[in-house]
Amino acid sequence: MMDWLRDNVWAAWLTIAAVLGLAELASLDFTLLMLAAGALTAAGVAAFLPGLLWLQIVVGLITAGAMLAAIRPLLVRKMHHGGELKTGSAHVIGRTGTVVKEIHPDGGGSIRLNGELWTARPYDEVSTIPPGTRVEVMEIDGATAVVYPIGDPLHHQLNNPESTPNPNPTDPPQN
Repeated sequence: MMDWLRDNVWAAWLTIAAVLGLAELASLDFTLLMLAAGALTAAGVAAFLPGLLWLQIVVGLITAGAMLAAIRPLLVRKMHHGGELKTGSAHVIGRTGTVVKEIHPDGGGSIRLNGELWTARPYDEVSTIPPGTRVEVMEIDGATAVVYPIGDPLHHQLNNPESTPNPNPTDPPQN
């Protein structure tokens, strides 16, 4: 057995590389994959220089270290810094649609959003939004889209029905 191993060190390195590669499938951290690349390089050295185990180890370690330092950070950044995955109704928040049926504060309106028909109500709970108006989905309440007309300044009229938006935003508020 030892004679065979001494004559076929490359097979041992390939086995180590395969085991590390399979273990990477369980961890998905890219660390074991870089170590497997080092073992694969050591297998290549062993195929040509089977008697120099120290050289195989050094080349394997240098390769694995270089891969860990240079390649792994790029792979991790690419895999983990993608766009945020939104599921359920959260994927429509911030999207724009068109009013199909007039939207009243008491409900009953509808919008077309990404080709789908949604029931809708106004965000500020006092506006009526006519058909054809472009709206942005501010939130989802059950199966109802809470929307606001695009281009309108977003304001609330809470406890002060006399409040009106300032026509000139550079002027200070008047009391």
